[in-house]
Amino acid sequence: MDTYSKARRIHSTHFDERPDPADISLLVIHNISLPPGEFGGTAIRDLFTGQLDCSAHPFYEQLQGVRVSAHCVIYRNGSIEQYVPFTARAWHAGLSSFQGRSRCNDYAIGIELEGTDCDSYTDKQYQSLIALSQDIQAQYPAITLGRIVGHSDIAPGRKTDPGPAFDWSRYRQALAQR
Repeated sequence: MDTYSKARRIHSTHFDERPDPADISLLVIHNISLPPGEFGGTAIRDLFTGQLDCSAHPFYEQLQGVRVSAHCVIYRNGSIEQYVPFTARAWHAGLSSFQGRSRCNDYAIGIELEGTDCDSYTDKQYQSLIALSQDIQAQYPAITLGRIVGHSDIAPGRKTDPGPAFDWSRYRQALAQR
């Protein structure tokens, strides 16, 4: 199965085929807020679907022509939207490397949390993230606890998310109990 049954499916064109769909073996946790530090609205959805009005906010000017996506986004209220099937390559990791292997988008699933590095994530987000991660791990057993990382882990010096506000201990402990 290449979708999460509890997610609202929204089509993005910002993806392509993976070199080897059987090689899905990494889960990357990100954060996003648009504009930075603001929650709610449709800006994330608009960005991932190529509909963002780059004149609507001064920050958006730097996003002109950017084509990015994630497999899923988990909003502050815990709702999940899926933009790209898991078997396809979403464009979330950029220049990246894990354990000496580059091009993480080729073999990773990307989940965005609506948030910032410094704002606490909500209980509903953790609940949804844990359930989604467990479902992904069941579908893709190569994604072990040791192969669940932050964007900062695969792009150090370039990315900082999900940031110090993300409670890795809470998340990993919940996954370990399944």
